[in-house]
Amino acid sequence: MSVSGMKKQLHKASQLLNERLMGAEGTKMDEDFLRMEKSVAVIHTLLVELLSKTTEFLQPNPAFRAKLSMLNTMSRIRGQGRSTGYPQAEGMLGDCMLLYGRELGAASEFGGALAGVGDALQQVAQARDALDVNVKHIFIDPLQDVHTTELKEIRYQLKKLNGRRLDFDYKKRRKGKVPVEEVHQAWDKFITSKELAERSMFVLLQNDVDRLSHLAALVAALLDFHRNAHRILLGLHGNLQARLTAASNKPRRRLRPKNIRVRSEHDSSVGFYQQPSVTCAVSSGEQFTDLPSRPGSPISCYADSKLVLDQPCCRAMYSFHPNHEGELAFSEGDIIVLTCQVDVNWYEGELGGQSGLFPVSYVDVLVPLPLP
Repeated sequence: MSVSGMKKQLHKASQLLNERLMGAEGTKMDEDFLRMEKSVAVIHTLLVELLSKTTEFLQPNPAFRAKLSMLNTMSRIRGQGRSTGYPQAEGMLGDCMLLYGRELGAASEFGGALAGVGDALQQVAQARDALDVNVKHIFIDPLQDVHTTELKEIRYQLKKLNGRRLDFDYKKRRKGKVPVEEVHQAWDKFITSKELAERSMFVLLQNDVDRLSHLAALVAALLDFHRNAHRILLGLHGNLQARLTAASNKPRRRLRPKNIRVRSEHDSSVGFYQQPSVTCAVSSGEQFTDLPSRPGSPISCYADSKLVLDQPCCRAMYSFHPNHEGELAFSEGDIIVLTCQVDVNWYEGELGGQSGLFPVSYVDVLVPLPLP
């Protein structure tokens, strides 16, 4: 720095100290200029906060933002153009659901539904990725450009203006000790800087249409994302409702332990008994002895009906209440002796001394009818 430049800086510092400490009055700007300067300061603070908050809105996780920033920087250093995408919350949840839906397999209704929801959430994550790219292009980048070009230039002009004001005020205060030509020169420089700063602020504040268009583009991008997400989730909801209806209409399955074939030690007769913890002995009379079992248990019906289980028989999976004469009533778990099969939909059987017809779909055959 030259000697004259150093002297000028000392003069500015002296004037500033006099204003701050001694109450010296500096040159005042007009009201319009002060109003524009205040508005520009608000816009500067607004853009810094708005750009930060918009990025946080698109990418809420600060740890991932920092990681992505580091990875992208390293990629640029290494000359790699590809950057890592932000892990959207919907995508991570969708990956988890897809993984376990495939593990459960297509035979599981819940597994199939999980895979469907996972696929839909991945589509929502892709839509959000597109939103990130779109908002950066139409909203963040233009505002970032305003912040780094127009506002930077205005801040430079205002800083220069303040320095020239201090220089002028110092020389005016030292009138008589400073040549008049220098005072006039300082005044001209001050006025020139004021005009440049004022014009720059005026242009910025008159460009509201541009910033409004960026804001409208942001809202349009958000609307487009939510419309796509709504379409995806609406289709998913309909699919799940259809799955739920189909699953609800399926007959409820019951656990049926496999029959165990037991051969009597005394003769060659064969009987059947169920696997749960009910002990049955096979007598030479070829029927099971009655041992205690839980009331209402399907196993108790073996003992209650004293059935010869090498006869054709079936177990009721559901209760059946006849609608017509000649049909056989029974409760869930009853063991019915099969007499014959009338057709593909109806059996004839006996229970408790009563005989009649009943639906094939209501029973599980334990010992089948002999082939004709």
